[in-house]
Amino acid sequence: MGYRLSKIYTRTGDDGTTGLSDGSRIDKDSPRITAIGSIDELNSLLGQVICEDIDQQSHDVLIEIQHRLFDMGGELSMPGQNIMLAASVSWLEQQLDKMNADLEPLKDFILPGGSRAAAICHVARSVCRRAERDVVSLSAKEDVSNVITGYLNRLSDLLFVMARFFNKSSGQSDILWQHKKEK
Repeated sequence: MGYRLSKIYTRTGDDGTTGLSDGSRIDKDSPRITAIGSIDELNSLLGQVICEDIDQQSHDVLIEIQHRLFDMGGELSMPGQNIMLAASVSWLEQQLDKMNADLEPLKDFILPGGSRAAAICHVARSVCRRAERDVVSLSAKEDVSNVITGYLNRLSDLLFVMARFFNKSSGQSDILWQHKKEK
């Protein structure tokens, strides 16, 4: 295989379109490209979490997730292809169960924050939810694998739990929401 990215700019997108992996061109603001872009943004945020002082197991889990998100973007760039596997969703559930096992049950909602790694995880969680909404919007118009929506749904749960885990690991407390009734 030759070098795929030997030339970074091509000028082919100057007209507001971009190429899919099958060679077709679509508008850069199409639902498909919007979904791919949200997944790319999420992947970038996970890269930021990985740069934080986190434990090796969480680091490895996040690297694996980055690879799967890249697969997801690839699948979305090849309409009709299935790359994502249901086993990836099960793997996320296993990671979520492991990480959640040592956390105190929540009795209240929590606010995003605490440690820096936790705060970035909360941002990633909200971007993951947006990516999920973008994929659902796309799936209303075109066929999209249910594995993708299931993966994003479970990933947002994992990122929530991971934020709590990072707070506990760093000695920070979750910030509990204090509901005040208006008078």
